[in-house]
Amino acid sequence: MMNKKIIAAWCVCASLAYGCQSNPTQNKQSNPTADTTVNLGFDSQIDGQEVRLFQLKNAKLTVSLTNYGARLVSLEVPDKEGKSRDVILGYDSAEEYKKNYNNYYGAIVGRYGNRIGKASFKLNGETFSLEKNDGDNSLHGGTNGVYNKVWKVVNNTATSITLAYTSPDGEAGYPGTVNMEVTYTLQDNGGLTIDYRATTDKETVLNLTNHAYFNLNGAGDPSILDHELQIAAKGITEVDATLIPTGKSLPVEGTAFDFTKAQAIGAHINDENAQLKIGKGYDHNFELDKKAGFQEVAAVYAPKTGIEMKIYTTEPGLQFYSGNFMKDTDPKGKDGKAYPFRSAFCLETQHFPDAPNHPGFASTVLKPGDTYSSKTEYRFLVR
Repeated sequence: MMNKKIIAAWCVCASLAYGCQSNPTQNKQSNPTADTTVNLGFDSQIDGQEVRLFQLKNAKLTVSLTNYGARLVSLEVPDKEGKSRDVILGYDSAEEYKKNYNNYYGAIVGRYGNRIGKASFKLNGETFSLEKNDGDNSLHGGTNGVYNKVWKVVNNTATSITLAYTSPDGEAGYPGTVNMEVTYTLQDNGGLTIDYRATTDKETVLNLTNHAYFNLNGAGDPSILDHELQIAAKGITEVDATLIPTGKSLPVEGTAFDFTKAQAIGAHINDENAQLKIGKGYDHNFELDKKAGFQEVAAVYAPKTGIEMKIYTTEPGLQFYSGNFMKDTDPKGKDGKAYPFRSAFCLETQHFPDAPNHPGFASTVLKPGDTYSSKTEYRFLVR
């Protein structure tokens, strides 16, 4: 767990109040009775702005998050014995997050979550060149992605917080000034919902998601290969040697990617499979079998703790990453715990990677006058 020196119930200070930025829901006011907490050992200044730690809590979940990258820092849920487990990876201080910004722990990533091939795309005949931070490709919005920015707190209560960021025209190469908001809310059913909204003043592309690294045995447990995963998807998006989609969909039936019925993540992760070799394991977009709207698309169960996480979303895709690029030598996490190879997984709800370069994929174009809207829930149970 994190440093427990918690100072409770403070009013959101002026430096965190939503100032001159505009946003999709104009003129929200910070709640002066907000039940938010701050861990002074966590706090810092990044890019001249105050970065703090906040807490949300109800009868089932306790969540800590920060306005740096609008990211989740800890997520405590009860296991089958009633013991609290922090099930996401992270650090004890804002400075550590900044230093290790490019592992994306718990952050909102974008403007474009996932990869854009050759770090460029065309929109209305104009080519936009993006920041290259993954070989020749752009990953999660580039070095100046929203995960690497200080967000403003718009509103918060004991169980909900809304953060906002205005991405200026041309930031990381993307067109348009985009006003975005993310709201985290604890639900009485054990769910953590994430609602995304955004508007733009120029036509652009947008694909936001959360990049939490999960281990349902508890952050710092050495492996997630025993976790049982089910994904409602009959196909994955084929990728080339640089993990960029080819445009082809591959059926999962009879392959290591068949999670239509629950199976252990480690059951086939080392199979002889061309796509597994490219990703060094699972790092692929699953094309969800779903209609438009909000519905359950995946579930993960950890037999060791009895914790189950169900995922609901409005998005058409789910990026499953099995921690293949994690290393034993990575910087230590919360409470000095190591996060070794395949000690966490990500399940990122999203539109498809590189969609701006594939007309056959669901569009990620956002136009002036329209509102970007997306919703995801991570719901926790015990069985």
